[in-house]
Amino acid sequence: MKRIVLFLATNIAVMVILSIAVWVLGAVFGVNAFDHTTGGQLNYGALLIFSAVFGFGGAFISLAMSKWMAKRSMGAQVIERPSNSQEAWLMQTVQRLARQAGIGMPEVAIFQSPSPNAFATGASKNNALVAVSTGLLQNMSADEVEAVLGHEIGHVANGDMVTLTLIQGVVNTFVIFLARVAAFFVDRLIFRTQEGRGPGYFISWIVFEILFGVLASVVVCWFSRQREFRADAAGAHLAGRRKMIAALRRLQGGQPDPLPDQFSAFGIAGHVGQGLRRLFMTHPPLGERIRALESSQP
Repeated sequence: MKRIVLFLATNIAVMVILSIAVWVLGAVFGVNAFDHTTGGQLNYGALLIFSAVFGFGGAFISLAMSKWMAKRSMGAQVIERPSNSQEAWLMQTVQRLARQAGIGMPEVAIFQSPSPNAFATGASKNNALVAVSTGLLQNMSADEVEAVLGHEIGHVANGDMVTLTLIQGVVNTFVIFLARVAAFFVDRLIFRTQEGRGPGYFISWIVFEILFGVLASVVVCWFSRQREFRADAAGAHLAGRRKMIAALRRLQGGQPDPLPDQFSAFGIAGHVGQGLRRLFMTHPPLGERIRALESSQP
């Protein structure tokens, strides 16, 4: 329940901030970005401003809030001072791997979950958070945990959070823009509404936004899967290929529970799907990742 309330409150706050930003931009450039028609014709400039602000704005605000959201929604407890040998080892290992990868020391956190999992998030390479579950620490050997940490450090060093945010912003912009353009012409040509803003526009807009949103998700998920192979390669480079393969095999033996959607793309493992569902997987199957590492040069 806490996660749902936090998610809704955050999204409402994002929408309010973006609405104010659109209004300010409209006042500065002399266009009403909320009114996409002028004399019965589409105002493409105003619509593009509206689409870009909401498309990129939502993605970047989510990125900026990602560490805060992770700590609140996942209950991730940041290790300020190690309270036992396990926490001390965890901090030392992350520090060493971060130094090897050439990035700043991330915050290190532990979240309560019996399932072995981990994720990384943060607005930049030098302002990141790496979190591991209690199940990961309990069910994996030190070598395997080190490899998982190397994988997550690889995400940070590769700039995956920012890159995925940019891609999400681009596809969001196109979804918002194209859905409204398509809905305008459907309303004008099929429902014969002169202004292009009748009931048909709003119905068509919802349908097209869902349709284009699904297609956009396929693109984002494809990119996410490619990132996983690169993060595995980074983990193998930082911790050792043998350790990385062993960690993935351990995960293959018991599929981890999926993380919440806002963090699933940066976890060590994700949803498993067959057929068309494979298009919406953020992670490749573990078997494919293991084969990719086994076939790579030592």
